Amino acid sequence: MRFAGRLGIFAACLAVWGCAPRSSPQAAYDQIAKQIAHGDYNTALSQVNLASAKFAADSPQWDWSFRIQKARILIARSEAKEALDVLNGPLPASLNSTELPTLKKLFEGNAQIYLQQFDKSQAELSEAEHLAASSHPRLLSQVLNAQATLSASRGNYAEAEREYTQALKLADEYGREDQKVVAQVGLAWVATLQGHFDQAAERGQTALQLARSFGMQNHVATTLGNLGWNYSELGDFYTALEFFKQSAQESARSGMSGRSAYWFTGMANAYIVLHQYALAEDLARSTLQRARESKNAEVTVTCLNTLADIMLHTHRDAEAKKFNQEALEIVEAGQNKFSALDTWAMAGRIYTTRNDFASAEQMYERVLSDPSAGPVLRWVCYAGLARTKDDQGKYTEADRLFLQAISTIEEARQSVDHDELRLSFLTSGIAIYGQYIDFLMRRGRPRDALNEAELSRARTLGEGLNSSSKLTRTPSLRVPPQQLAQRFKATLLFYWLGERQSYLWVITPKQTAYFTLPAAAQIEPIVKSYDEALLKISDPLASANPDGQKLYSMLIEPAKKLIPANSHVILLPDGSLYGLNFETLIVADPKPHYWIEDETLSTGSSLTLLASSGARAAPKEKTLFLVGDTISPNDNFPKLVQAADEMKDVERHFAESRTKVLSGIGATPAAYLSSDSRQYSYLHFVTHGTASRSRPLESAVILSKDKDEESYKLYARDIVTRHLSAELVTISACNGAGTRAFSGEGLVGLSWAFLRAGAHNVIGALWEVSDTSTPQLMDGLYDGLSHGQDPATALRAAKLSLLHSDSVFRKPYYWAPFQLYSGS
Repeated sequence: MRFAGRLGIFAACLAVWGCAPRSSPQAAYDQIAKQIAHGDYNTALSQVNLASAKFAADSPQWDWSFRIQKARILIARSEAKEALDVLNGPLPASLNSTELPTLKKLFEGNAQIYLQQFDKSQAELSEAEHLAASSHPRLLSQVLNAQATLSASRGNYAEAEREYTQALKLADEYGREDQKVVAQVGLAWVATLQGHFDQAAERGQTALQLARSFGMQNHVATTLGNLGWNYSELGDFYTALEFFKQSAQESARSGMSGRSAYWFTGMANAYIVLHQYALAEDLARSTLQRARESKNAEVTVTCLNTLADIMLHTHRDAEAKKFNQEALEIVEAGQNKFSALDTWAMAGRIYTTRNDFASAEQMYERVLSDPSAGPVLRWVCYAGLARTKDDQGKYTEADRLFLQAISTIEEARQSVDHDELRLSFLTSGIAIYGQYIDFLMRRGRPRDALNEAELSRARTLGEGLNSSSKLTRTPSLRVPPQQLAQRFKATLLFYWLGERQSYLWVITPKQTAYFTLPAAAQIEPIVKSYDEALLKISDPLASANPDGQKLYSMLIEPAKKLIPANSHVILLPDGSLYGLNFETLIVADPKPHYWIEDETLSTGSSLTLLASSGARAAPKEKTLFLVGDTISPNDNFPKLVQAADEMKDVERHFAESRTKVLSGIGATPAAYLSSDSRQYSYLHFVTHGTASRSRPLESAVILSKDKDEESYKLYARDIVTRHLSAELVTISACNGAGTRAFSGEGLVGLSWAFLRAGAHNVIGALWEVSDTSTPQLMDGLYDGLSHGQDPATALRAAKLSLLHSDSVFRKPYYWAPFQLYSGS
């Protein structure tokens, strides 16, 4: 369910105006204005009521001054009708020369925007603009900001951007810092509405810093919420959830209860995408109750649509229809225009489940015909239309519409320039790929389905390795999959985890076969349970862990006859499988054993990048860049006792003249970044590592502190900027593979960063590693490499030496965290 993100900007339209000569009512007025400026609306409302009772009878000017203040507060509290009641009635002629007529029209116009009476709002704001231009030019930026909000609310985004930009210029000219904040908030909001997501993120951060610098908590709350919406559009729902939480809390503290409720709906929608349906439902139901009590039509409709979405996901179709029908009634009555597109799209989904295809198509077309429909809604509706055609047996039309949906996703993704923002983008659209793949498989087109799945893989990684520009979609793989299997002398296992069912393509030098697997929801809990068992330092083989056997039966058994014994298998996982070490799966026959006993495994990013990797020759000279045995920067990263020994063991496998070492005080981020790392065929890091789930490119290798600086982290975002041509990078550190898998990209962290920088292969860890067993494993790895083994074979041999030992190191916890990733 797309989150509309419309309401948030209104809080930013309320700002401070100037002061009259100091007096007792003036002192009260100034204090209230200060409270409004800082977003303390609860206190401001209490104070304005007291001041109005005390001073309003003294003069019409103070009466109307306090009435206008109160109206501003009420609008911020989502009480627009009450605000108009306060402003009702004509101003005395004696006040015509003051700013009050302009402000009265301005806030009447603002209230009408909130009530979605756009024509009335336009009339009021046009008059306010005329009054400001003729007599009070310092108010022009304030009026223009309101005009821009109206334009954006009507879907006139280019006009809104022009007006916000002009308001920013006028605010700067007249020293209206408050209006500079409003304009910055608005420009970020409009960028999101236009699908310019990276621009919106940059503008939002600018607005956030500016609002915080002036202590304007109301604008801080609004900007946080709008950033949450922007990140949800980008598919980064973890980050969006944090922004929504902060915004809801800040809005509540400011007394903006309506806006607080609105951002709670954003949280609920994020929970849906993260499959946390119970949390989403509880939050949506409680927010709906608050919205009904306050008669907030927009939040009410948003909650109803959110609940309808939850009902569809949890197979309660009748309840979904009930919630959506109520939302439709509010929208069709004209009480909430902002959520109309979302409501119609939801209705289309519900009509499709009821096989009312004519009504579904009417709703989808209604959305697509609206020029203000953003890219997410457009691809949802194209896919919705495709499903109606599919269900009616109109397969050619369905195919065309699915491709149009995916083309819309790709076009939106191409507009995002920053790696970190692009990483998460497919989270919102991957379900559309899944629906199309299901369609192709049902139509007996498994090769086309494989091609479509491949086109969603490792896009950001691949774009970084092709310096020209972002990759464009190609109609087919450049290297036929079977030819790729022949080149690597390997069997390729390509997985797709789907909502209804999953698929496995088995690619050998002679054939490509496919198998249908259980849905992701059946596989993922078992993967999670087995991962937890491995992390408890248990021995799943000795305890006959059922999860290890189940996963082998689900994921490998169907392809067993196509995989030769003692051969190389390249895995191309999906979803939760990215974090699973397949070597630890338990094979039942002839007696229970780990799958590593049977095959040599490595992990690929995509078929396309494997083709690129396979075309490269092995390095002629073996050169080593060794980094580690660092000085502990703080208590969080204590000295690794075995680091020096591990470095000596690795170093002895290379000629001294072909080895560069950064250790001790010299092993700093600056030293690495200033080195010519590109000339080395092997890079090895012996140190601590961190993995950031919320910001994967903030994952870091922990080194010694730079001289006179506090920096000791070599971040993934910096690693990707230094091009490599290494045959192998080994990250002998905890969580080197990362902890968060992105749709299409896999685990993103240090391993991904080194692949992105150009390394052909990377060894990274899925979890924390032991400082006692790791040196032994690494010595075995490099011994194999020095004897001509390829990285996959050498790593397997090193792991088997631990597995076959009589020590505690035979447990998978010690040998299984390290995985080999092939990427470029």
